[in-house]
Formats: sequence, structure tokens, C-alpha cells
Amino acid sequence: MEAQIYEREKTALMFIDPYNDFLSEGGKVWPRVKDVAESNNLLNNLRTIVKAIRQAGIQVFIVPHKRWEPTDYQYWKYPNPTQVGIMERHSFAKDTWGGEWHPDFAPQEGDIIAKEHWAQSGFANTDLDMLLKQRGITHVIAIGLLANTCVESTCRFAMELGYHVTLVKDATAAFTPEMMHAAHVLNGPTFAHAILTTEELLAALPAQ
Repeated sequence: MEAQIYEREKTALMFIDPYNDFLSEGGKVWPRVKDVAESNNLLNNLRTIVKAIRQAGIQVFIVPHKRWEPTDYQYWKYPNPTQVGIMERHSFAKDTWGGEWHPDFAPQEGDIIAKEHWAQSGFANTDLDMLLKQRGITHVIAIGLLANTCVESTCRFAMELGYHVTLVKDATAAFTPEMMHAAHVLNGPTFAHAILTTEELLAALPAQ
């Protein structure tokens, strides 16, 4: 594996969709990701990465999905299947516990919260690219949910915009192992510059 260099002034962590509905017991989506998440040691890896990133002085960006409201997609001609499911399940509903940040991953002072994305890419129809560029960011490290949807779409878009992209394969989850395989073995190498484990990422971060 080629050694990766992450300069603290040019690197950002993109934490995608850290909501209770995804990451907490009782969340609407948690039962669908629980098996993969637990086999991946997801929550502990997320905690470890966020702590290490902060200690290294690297900027944290929160990349949140649209919090569902009753009028969302109501007049859309072409909501995608995931959006139809959100309309039915009310995932990440605004002003509900499920749409709140997982308590271990709530934004802290100095974190940057991008505008909420409507579909799968954290860049499409948001201010994420502008916020990254205003900070002089060239390298993005992606963690969060889901590996084969929002993480993959956000990272693929980042590559198209010219960023160096790192996937952390045990700091995400999906509904099935097959989806994880597709995200990291089949699709990831077509757009990510590095696909690392949490341990490999920590070893590559700048000294505190």
C-alpha cells in the first residue's frame, strides 16, 4: 500500500449522516445495519477516528442527510427509491430523536456542518465544496453511513471535483456484507485514492 500523507491544514474528515436513526439502538435504520456495524466494530472505530482527528488538529466536517419533513418530495416528479422509503419510514425526521446527532458524534465547537443533502451525494445541491475550498482542503477522509450509498456517492463526487479521497472501510456500514464488498472492493478502487482500515488511518495521521 502506498504511504498516505495527510497535512493537517489541507485535510478534512467528512463524517456523513451521524444520526440516531442510523447509529443508535432504537433508530429506524439501525436494525438494518446492526449486523454489519457490529461485525465491523463500527461505533468504536468512529469514536477512535473522531478523537484522533481532533487531536491531530484536522478539521471536522459534518455532512448530514436532509431531515425529513412532511412536505419533502411531495411535489417531486422523480423521487428515487430511497426517498420514497424515507417518506414511508420518516427516517431522520426533523425535531425527533431519530433526526438528532448520535450523542457521541454531536458537532463540537469549530466543526463545520454542511447544508443537508437531499439524495446521496453530500456535494450535490449543498455548500460542501465551497466550504472545503475556503479552508484550502485538498484531502478528504470519509466515515459514516451508508458505505454503498451516501459515502460512495459523496466520495465519488469529491474525486470528480479534484479532491484526494480516502475511504475508511471499517468506519462505515451497509445493509449486507455484499453491499460492503461492492463499496470497498468493486467500486471504491474506481474513485478512492486510498482505502484504509482505522488502524492504517491512525498510523498515517500527522503527529499531535
